Amino acid sequence: MAETPTVETGAAENPAFDISAIPVSTEDIGDFPFFTAPQGAQYINNVKPSDFDFIVFVTPESVYEVEGKTFRAHVHPDRSSETKVSGRFLTKSFEDAIIQAGGVKVFEGKLEGEQKETYKNLCTYSGTDGSIDIWNNPIATYVIRRNDGNVYIALDKGMASSTSIQIVQEKPFEQTITKITSDKIKQDLTEQGKSVLHINFDTDKATLKPDGKEVVSEIVKVLKDDPSLKIAINGYTDNAGNKAHNQGLSESRASAVKTEIAAAGIAPERLTSKGFGQDNPIADNSTEAGKAQNRRVELVKI
Repeated sequence: MAETPTVETGAAENPAFDISAIPVSTEDIGDFPFFTAPQGAQYINNVKPSDFDFIVFVTPESVYEVEGKTFRAHVHPDRSSETKVSGRFLTKSFEDAIIQAGGVKVFEGKLEGEQKETYKNLCTYSGTDGSIDIWNNPIATYVIRRNDGNVYIALDKGMASSTSIQIVQEKPFEQTITKITSDKIKQDLTEQGKSVLHINFDTDKATLKPDGKEVVSEIVKVLKDDPSLKIAINGYTDNAGNKAHNQGLSESRASAVKTEIAAAGIAPERLTSKGFGQDNPIADNSTEAGKAQNRRVELVKI
C-alpha cells in the first residue's frame, strides 16, 4: 500500500492548506466518480452523481463548501458476497486508491468546537445518502489536484463495517435557465400538451415576485393569441418541510397564478388551478438543484 502523503505547509501543529503546494496529478483516474466500491462492498440506495452540488470540506484551519460535480454515498457490505468486509478495510481501500491517483491527505480527526459548528451549519444535506457522522466519528479529507478540475474527497473513518464517501470535482456553475417566452410556452403546449414553468414566489408564500409576474404576462399572451385555449394550472413544491403545508402552499401558488391571469383580462372559465404539493417530483429532492426543479407550475392544455 502506498505511503499516505499529507500537506506539510504552514505551522507543524496546524498546517495551512495550500493547494498550490500539491503536485498536479496526471494519472488516468477514469470517469467520475473515479472509484468503485471495494470488493465485497457496494454503494447503496442506487446513488447517482449530481451534475452540480457541493460537499463540505475540512482542512486543519477551515471548513467550507466546494462546488462542482458531486457524488455522495454510503458504502455497505454486499450481502450477496461471500467476502466479509470491515470499515477499516473500506477506508484503507479508498485511501490507497486516492493516493495511487495522485491525491494527498489534507485532514484527519474528529471535529470539535467551532469546526463542528461550522460544518453543521453548512451541511444542509445532513441525513441524506453519503452523510458523514461528524458527531461521533473522525473524518478524513483528501485532494487530487488536476488540470481538468481539482477533486476533493471526504471519508467517514469511524464505522465498524461500513463507511461514507463524498467526492466533488470542481467545475463552474452553468446557468441552464432561459427566459420564458410566450413562443416557448405555446410550442410546449402544442407539442407536449403542457409547459413546465419555474415561477418565482416569495419564500414559503404565494406572492409572485416581479420576475414571476413577467412569466405570467407571457402566459397571458399565449391565451390572448388563442381565444379557444383552456389551461389547467398545477402547482408543485419540493419535499422540504411538512407535507400538509406543502400541499396548501402549492394550491395557493397555483391559485395566485390563475388570479393574476384573470386580472389581465382572461375569462376565468378558461382556467383551473390545483395543487399537488410535493407529489410527482421531476428531479432528485436530495439536492438543492433538484429541489429547485421540483418547485414549479405546470400548464396543461385542456
